[in-house]
Amino acid sequence: MASLKILVVDDDRTDSELMTEVFTSLQAEVRPVADSDEAIALINQERFDGIFLDLEMPSSQGRGLASLIRGSSWNRTTPIIAVTSREGKQSMQEAFANGANFFLQKPMDRQKLGNLFRSVRGGMLEQRRRYIRVPLQTEVLFDTGSRQLRGVSWNISMGGLQVEAGLRRGDVVRVQFSLPVSGAAIDAVGTVVWAAAERQGIQFTRISAESEQSIRQLVAEVEA
Repeated sequence: MASLKILVVDDDRTDSELMTEVFTSLQAEVRPVADSDEAIALINQERFDGIFLDLEMPSSQGRGLASLIRGSSWNRTTPIIAVTSREGKQSMQEAFANGANFFLQKPMDRQKLGNLFRSVRGGMLEQRRRYIRVPLQTEVLFDTGSRQLRGVSWNISMGGLQVEAGLRRGDVVRVQFSLPVSGAAIDAVGTVVWAAAERQGIQFTRISAESEQSIRQLVAEVEA
């Protein structure tokens, strides 16, 4: 299984080094940064599986950075773990209001960090699988309501399908195909969110639990 890709944003060198050491020991790929501007550039350039964010960054970008993460095209759904030395229920509520999914109270230690990372790892992996694209070349039947087409797929993720079918951007389409090896029948509805001369991208908007589970298994097998 590929390592989780973690961004640590904390200007406290001791805390940053501790998080980096602990997460690396748990098979994560860690990118530590101490500067808010550098962090902003990173979240707009690449996707991370999880972001540990110090809310008390200088020039106070902590809370603002959480909002920027939620507005970025790469990391809008990435789990954010808010790290703060502030105490009390209000601090926790503010962290969640700013887009955090989890809350980590300073001072921190190895056991606390290890326990938290293990508890959130499953959710991070599941979130990543929604975006991982795996090769899939198979015949697909498309029904737009006004026309039926046949085409081929190029790759698939939990969230959608890249195809070659002559579809138009904005088309709402029903897609039907079978997965290789397992033979599982997939039946889903999606919207064409981008269209180039040769290929189109479909984002699933409705899919059965059985079809979703079959795709999840395919992604997990390729990722393993």
